Amino acid sequence: MASETITIARAELTADVSRALIDSLNAELRGIYPEPGATHFHLDPEEVGDGHGIFLVVYREGKPVGCGALRLLDAEMGELKRMYLSPTVRGRGLGRRLVAALEAEARALGVRRLVLETGVRQAAALALYRATGFHPIPLYGGYCLSPETSVCLGKNLLEHDP
Repeated sequence: MASETITIARAELTADVSRALIDSLNAELRGIYPEPGATHFHLDPEEVGDGHGIFLVVYREGKPVGCGALRLLDAEMGELKRMYLSPTVRGRGLGRRLVAALEAEARALGVRRLVLETGVRQAAALALYRATGFHPIPLYGGYCLSPETSVCLGKNLLEHDP
């Protein structure tokens, strides 16, 4: 198999490419979780602005195929948000690459711990996060309102991690 060109680049949350990927993510999540209150779609552009976080887009052969965000919760804790890969590229290691890129950005911002929320019906996402070192933690914030559908995970970032 020929090698693919994969690029992970910063994008504005309000950019067309970002909005298109988030729209795809939201549509997928609404299909998986149709019950009221089961989805948490909120992320403000300021939360991923310089010094506060980042929004990344994954490109395969120049085509946008995924995204993910990091936002600071406090000086030492960050949250991964809006993680998405197009179904056509899942299972190729791009999720691991995106998590690694977001972890690198978190370290650059001084983050020592990452947390995230995903859904109980997203087996592939749960497997990705566990494979990248995340462990179950108690529900936090607004996710406490959806205990039937939410799973929260956390990971301590060590200086020597890649």
